[in-house]
Amino acid sequence: MELQDWQSKFEAWLCDNHSGQDAAHDISHFRRVWKTSQKLSTDATVNWLVVLTACYFHDLVSLPKNHPDRHRSSVLAAQETRRVLMRDFPDFPQHCIPAVCHAIEAHSFSARIAPETIEAKIVQDADRLEALGAIGLARVFAVSGALGVALFDAEDPFARQRSLDDKQYALDHFQTKLLTLPLTMQTEQGRHLAQHNADFLLTYMAKLSAELKGEYEMLDLDAIQPFKAG
Repeated sequence: MELQDWQSKFEAWLCDNHSGQDAAHDISHFRRVWKTSQKLSTDATVNWLVVLTACYFHDLVSLPKNHPDRHRSSVLAAQETRRVLMRDFPDFPQHCIPAVCHAIEAHSFSARIAPETIEAKIVQDADRLEALGAIGLARVFAVSGALGVALFDAEDPFARQRSLDDKQYALDHFQTKLLTLPLTMQTEQGRHLAQHNADFLLTYMAKLSAELKGEYEMLDLDAIQPFKAG
């Protein structure tokens, strides 16, 4: 069966079984991660069926950000994916399932599971690239709003004189996670794209800093210099 056929089957299953999930982990997200994945490697040894499957099922279980077991989401998603593939896709190659499950487990930032295969590295990079880009920026504030988290500390937005706390301030998430992602990328193309996306977030931070000072037509590049150096 061709990859496009598997993709259609996966999307049909998700429409029937996963359509009620949050917008950050919907079919559109799975499509984008798969599309990005295909740009990250030309290695002839890549099993693209494993990558495709992991892209479409990596968030099959996604616990809320404030859930005490949030860090186990990817492991739970892998377990559920194994059950789904064996139950609802009997023609799926059984020998690919362990690799799919590993890629799903390793994609998560909070799980801290090192990717051991090229397929897992590709999926991890592709998912993190979305978290780091413009869509990821929107997700940070959407999730924070849903959880009742303040946008930023107006007195110290970049935590110069306080400890970072992204459970209290959404903007702190840029430093606690997002701006660290380029250093975690596993593929050469992933590293390049991640730095491009990180520069976009830094530009946003510079614009925010300028506006907080009442300077609406410029960027406060001095405000982000420490983060660029880091």
